Amino acid sequence: MSPRLAAVSQLISSMRAEASAIDLLLEPVHRWVWADVDRRARKLMRFSETEADGARDLMHAAERTSDKTLRVLYLRHADDEQRHAVLFRKRGQELFDAARARTFEANWLAPGERGLDDLDVGSESDESLLAFLHLSEKVAAGRFVVYEKVLACDPQTRAVFARILKDEEYHMTYTRQELARLTPRKQGCRLWQARLGRFWKAYLRIANALAGLLGTVMLAIQYFVILPVFALLAKRAARREADGFSRSRPAVALEGQY
Repeated sequence: MSPRLAAVSQLISSMRAEASAIDLLLEPVHRWVWADVDRRARKLMRFSETEADGARDLMHAAERTSDKTLRVLYLRHADDEQRHAVLFRKRGQELFDAARARTFEANWLAPGERGLDDLDVGSESDESLLAFLHLSEKVAAGRFVVYEKVLACDPQTRAVFARILKDEEYHMTYTRQELARLTPRKQGCRLWQARLGRFWKAYLRIANALAGLLGTVMLAIQYFVILPVFALLAKRAARREADGFSRSRPAVALEGQY
């Protein structure tokens, strides 16, 4: 192994989950999101669904890869994701006993892990899939660090995130190591391609949410502002009309063709 690759391998093996600057800046918002017991339970159930979806996609990835090492790693990763789904679901069901009213979930403020984010596993190469997985696990691990910090009021849920965080750090590390093994010269390019893909998907999610919000606002304006104006004008016009039948117009002499 060249000195450069040895240095990269050492750097990868020492990776630890760190919260992003944005998540640290939004720590008070995360604290508010997780403060409500009902919202906390529903978010954990949503995380459980995401982890279960990720496990199925990783099983598919293990079936189609021709790399024996990756097949074993994908299967282990899928098993971890399924176990995470069980942990999230179990804790979520426990919290439902203490929750009463439905509350705003604020999923876009504390999205957690998005799994493979509707990625078409069958059309991706091993390198592009590893790059995407690495970035997804890195972002999720960073958020879990913040969630663990703001959940001091709930030691049991905090312990769930602490347990899962160890697996997320392993997933973040192995995907980076395997990417460096498969494409040592183009790993940076693969990571940037995956980053751009994540940015594009984030843009589409924001655009979709914004379009829904604007549609709701426009319908509200039409219903509460424009429609009452037309109703008022119709009533004013109706008051000017005489009661009963209107007198018919006088007949016009037909002296020409037109």
